Amino acid sequence: MTDTPPLHPIEREQLQEETKLVVTVSSSKQFYTDVREAIAAQADGKRTDSPPTIAFESYDDLMSTLTPRVLDLIKAVRRKEPDSINAAARVVDRDVKNVHEELTGLAQLGIIYFVAEGRSKRPVVWFDELSITLPFDTESEDAAAAVS
Repeated sequence: MTDTPPLHPIEREQLQEETKLVVTVSSSKQFYTDVREAIAAQADGKRTDSPPTIAFESYDDLMSTLTPRVLDLIKAVRRKEPDSINAAARVVDRDVKNVHEELTGLAQLGIIYFVAEGRSKRPVVWFDELSITLPFDTESEDAAAAVS
């Protein structure tokens, strides 16, 4: 996996104001529609107060990404605030290479971000609550296929 570009300071400040991340399953078509509607609402001067959301296209994608092991890593980084990837690996008593790969993947999804501190990268979990919603009446063909 490649490294993620650093967040702009304004983006980092905006994330730090959030306390909740919503993870859900939604088709790319539905996601596109939701984004278009939110942009139109903002153009009309309406305020949109929805929490940051990450949408996976299938239940399988969500479950293979947010495994219990990965959720434990997210929780440990949030609670212990390790100052580097190596320190995060020590906190969860796991191999540094595997923890690095998982943290990099989480950063690519926007679930965490890294702060460069000297030669180290400090992982940061910016939310206090992770809410996983599993809609059963979704139009996502992938989600329907995952259930059948």
